Amino acid sequence: MKLVIADDHAVVRTGFSMLLNYQEGMEVVGTAADGRQAFEKVKELSPDVLLLDLSMPPGESGLFAASKIHDMFPEVKILILTMYDDEEYITHTFKSGALGYILKNSPDDELIKAIRTVAKGERYIDPVLMNASFEKFLVTDEIPEHDKEPFNILTQRELEILPLVAKGYGNKDIAEMLFISVKTVEAHKSRIMDKLGLGSRPELVEYAVRKKLFDI
Repeated sequence: MKLVIADDHAVVRTGFSMLLNYQEGMEVVGTAADGRQAFEKVKELSPDVLLLDLSMPPGESGLFAASKIHDMFPEVKILILTMYDDEEYITHTFKSGALGYILKNSPDDELIKAIRTVAKGERYIDPVLMNASFEKFLVTDEIPEHDKEPFNILTQRELEILPLVAKGYGNKDIAEMLFISVKTVEAHKSRIMDKLGLGSRPELVEYAVRKKLFDI
């Protein structure tokens, strides 16, 4: 089983690599420090499983990278690594195409179990986060009723643009980063504001911070 590890902390990449290379039938063939590097490593190395950190400032986040990688390389199984124990992120993990969600402080044997589970094409949720509402995610994409809020109706592209706007990037900068036109950025921004019921950039920034879409 070929693995790629994407995490913005070198010590985490090294530690996980040592652990996983020691396991029978597992080999870490590459590592990445952010979402964009993860995309390139997947493209270059064609791993079976990608371990992807959810938050990798200042680079591209794992949530957005997961969506792009799943669209381009659907055969690669994605396991999200995170310190966030917020159930809301489970929703977005599976919407992005990832198969698993595990906390970084989980025991080593639980991480191994998670990797082997997603490698078989099965879904995995850290046992610490499991409850009746989220058991359905193991077999379906249905979103629990209490998670049907404005955040969940944004498209993946809108979720990608929103934190960039909140960080203060201009339309031209965002267009260049995402390889789209300025008019497309403006259209997405307008739809984001409408969907979320926001009236100004300060409100958008506050929303992005509250939803942990980027780190301050």
